[in-house]
Amino acid sequence: MKVRKGVGRAERLQIMLTDDELVAIDDWRFGRRMPSRAAAIRELLKRGMSAEGFVLADKDVQSKDFGVVVTKQEGRFINDPKRRRRPRS
Repeated sequence: MKVRKGVGRAERLQIMLTDDELVAIDDWRFGRRMPSRAAAIRELLKRGMSAEGFVLADKDVQSKDFGVVVTKQEGRFINDPKRRRRPRS
């Protein structure tokens, strides 16, 4: 793979996202005026990797168990234009 001089990014990472997850990332990106989707995802990765509080994943957890958008059933954020904030308790 060809690497642009000065950038040093030689590895391409592909992930599958749902439509709602992609909208959530794009909304986050545009709200912060990030120059590209890739830049926004790198920033989110940097923030997530420096965050505290994640315990080791259980051995029975699968990739599909990790998502960007949390469902209404879990009582947290869902990417719904009419409901952008967490419901108040």
